[in-house]
Amino acid sequence: MIDRIKVIAIIFVIFIIAIMAYQALTTTEMEKKQKTNMTAHLGTVGEYETDDFNPSVYMKSWNYNDLPSEERKRFYLETNLSDGTKLREYWIYAEDKKIEVAPGVYYDAWVYNGQTPAPTIRATEGDTIKIYFENRASKPHTAHFHGFHKAEMDGSMPHDFVMPGANFTYEFKADPVGVHLFHCHSTPLKDHISKGLYGMYIVDPKEGREKANEIIMIANAFDTDYDGENEIYAVNTRAFWYMAHPIKVKKGELVRIYIGNMVEFDPINSIHIHANFFNEYRTGTLDEPTQFTDIIELGQGERSMLEMTFNETGQYVFHAHQTEFSDLGWMGLFEVEDSDDIINGVNYQSKEFDITNNSMGMKE
Repeated sequence: MIDRIKVIAIIFVIFIIAIMAYQALTTTEMEKKQKTNMTAHLGTVGEYETDDFNPSVYMKSWNYNDLPSEERKRFYLETNLSDGTKLREYWIYAEDKKIEVAPGVYYDAWVYNGQTPAPTIRATEGDTIKIYFENRASKPHTAHFHGFHKAEMDGSMPHDFVMPGANFTYEFKADPVGVHLFHCHSTPLKDHISKGLYGMYIVDPKEGREKANEIIMIANAFDTDYDGENEIYAVNTRAFWYMAHPIKVKKGELVRIYIGNMVEFDPINSIHIHANFFNEYRTGTLDEPTQFTDIIELGQGERSMLEMTFNETGQYVFHAHQTEFSDLGWMGLFEVEDSDDIINGVNYQSKEFDITNNSMGMKE
């Protein structure tokens, strides 16, 4: 009788172990499937909580043309000069600000005019640029422009640093033609760049460029735990923004991208566009393309002008080919449509388009 009970007990134990093993195996398989599904998902989980910066608006804006007319006058004025050029005046300030770089992920940034990248400055070759800079932040800051200017306008030496509460006026000619950047040059420089003090500066040739759908991109990244390594990568600050909000272009139209790299802590960055090739005009200073390719690499401060057309409709990925960067936010989509009139919500035939001067620097 006792042996029979022992046998039954052993069988029961074996049965329990078998059930537990099956459950463990099933759980493992489910976890694998979940991980596969997570891996297959491209983009952020959740929605951005704030709306104080919109990368889709930023990429199509310069000289504050995204602002209503009266508000725009607070930050930008242009005056025709007797020699046929323009005086372009800008009001730029630095400040400390907490910004959202991924849904629910915030970063203590230093920014120009409340955003990073800063509002884009754009002029025609030979124009006079005058910048009234005010430091509303807690650290010394400057504005250093890539391009030609006098030494006292360089914003890079300790005696150039603008102290908190102080201001300085930069003035120089828009030269040379090309795609340039500006950024704070206070020390330690890595802090002032990694924190977000940078923007795009475009100088158009006097004769203009061929009309195109123009897009501004600055590749950037954020060290959200302050360990000297980036956790979030993006183009125009918000991780995976253009996965959720694809950049709309028309089939067959000329697309022109002004791209610059301002990533700190990583020595190299890149952009790769799927299913297409583009003409690259390195730094935008030459009339002829320097190469025809689908990927370019950029060190910090390097920039380029890319031109291409999409000949088929559909969605096409663009991303950094440093795959860690793309997995952590530096990825987006072009959405190619047949529409004749609408691009990125802007009607090319509307009066509003003319008022905001989005066709600046382009030939008819």
